Amino acid sequence: MRGALIARDLFKHGIVLAIVVLLSTVGCGGPTASITPEEARAIAKEAYVYGYPMVMNYKTIYNYVIDTENPEYKGPFNQLSCVARLFTPEDKAVVTPNADTPYCMLWMDLRAEPMVLTVPEMEPERFYHFQLIDLYTHNFGYVGTLTTGNGAGTYLIAGPDWDGEKPEGITGVIRSETGLVFSITRTQLFGPDDLARVKEIQESYDLQPLSAFLETDAPPAAVLPDLPVWVEGAQFDDRFFGYLDLMMALLERPGDGEKQLWDGLARLGIGPENTFDFAALPAEIQEALKAGVQDGFAEIEEFIGEHTSDPLISGKVLGTREFLTASAKTNYGLENLSILRSVAAHVGLYGNSAAEAIYPTYLADADQQPLDASANRYTVTFEAGELPPVKAFWSLTMYDGKTQLFIDNPLDRYLLNSTTMDQLQLEKDGSLSLLVQKDSPGKAKQSNWLPAPDGPFYLVLRLYGPEESALEGEWTPPAVRRTD
Repeated sequence: MRGALIARDLFKHGIVLAIVVLLSTVGCGGPTASITPEEARAIAKEAYVYGYPMVMNYKTIYNYVIDTENPEYKGPFNQLSCVARLFTPEDKAVVTPNADTPYCMLWMDLRAEPMVLTVPEMEPERFYHFQLIDLYTHNFGYVGTLTTGNGAGTYLIAGPDWDGEKPEGITGVIRSETGLVFSITRTQLFGPDDLARVKEIQESYDLQPLSAFLETDAPPAAVLPDLPVWVEGAQFDDRFFGYLDLMMALLERPGDGEKQLWDGLARLGIGPENTFDFAALPAEIQEALKAGVQDGFAEIEEFIGEHTSDPLISGKVLGTREFLTASAKTNYGLENLSILRSVAAHVGLYGNSAAEAIYPTYLADADQQPLDASANRYTVTFEAGELPPVKAFWSLTMYDGKTQLFIDNPLDRYLLNSTTMDQLQLEKDGSLSLLVQKDSPGKAKQSNWLPAPDGPFYLVLRLYGPEESALEGEWTPPAVRRTD
């Protein structure tokens, strides 16, 4: 009898021990128990290319919404922040910024309820839009001149879990596949004397929760996970995975075609549970993840190197999920759209979809030599009748090749554009030559001077509302040519 009791106790203890071992395996690095370093590295590479734009999105969330001491802070979620000024070299949160259109920005939290956006009637000649960007960095919708027109309107912006009916008084419903949404508002500025009018327009934009619009009780607020401090540079090393883990918690569920990758990441302990612990991984898996980051970044840079000579590339790597899926396959023979999102995030985070704007980018001169104003002077010449074909306006903007930001210069001039054509000098044959160099060309030619840094630079030609001839490549931008 006593032996039977001992055997029973050992059996019970064995079960308990097995359960303890199982739980400890699941909770302490267990997901990596059956993964090889080679598998981990491959998953990490794919995850980096997939997750890079989302991690850069978190940088913006943290700087704009969370860190109240940050000079880039805009305000809390669901509060529109507008500034009737142009961006300068002191604005560093977003690379390749725009100085044509004063911005309004906000992060929306649509998890508890939709938000309602109201816009005023706009002058027929003025371009404006609200660009709506999800956590993936898809441009999932627009309200503005080229989509909804310049008339007044009221638009409901809803997350993936809202299943209500369109309320009375709502012009249209725009849906996001993620619960958090970033919005950039661009309102065209016609010149320094127009700033007061732009400010008046910005102040007439209105955003409110659906419950406030309907004058009903607000639902309980959705709870956010702990949002860690953003550390610049983390997007390029193993710290990346901690931020990706957080973004997957904010996404909550995989998007179309992403389940296999999410399952792979789960083997590394990365997922919507937001419990990833890099330090707890075995040393060889840690090294594999570090190598995967480098592999992923190299793939992004390789793609950029292969395709940046295409003046229409911006129109192929920015847009909705559906558009990017088709573009990846049609333009690049790829079944996965992730590389397109990452390339766009790396060279021009929050760029517009092609129908709104395209961005022919100059990284080299006509002889395929890198642009460098420390030793060269350049011209960009539009022949008579060959100015950029647009429904709205165009601009040519200068960026420092090292920082990807605007350049301090004595004129505080960061671009030349079509709204100031009356101030630019045309050649006798009707052509327009823009002078790109670090030193002033002299007072007589200063109107056409776009100041460059004493070193590498790049140029972005923005076409707002591009005509079909630009979208289809019938019109192509002129080359940058050395004049020395």
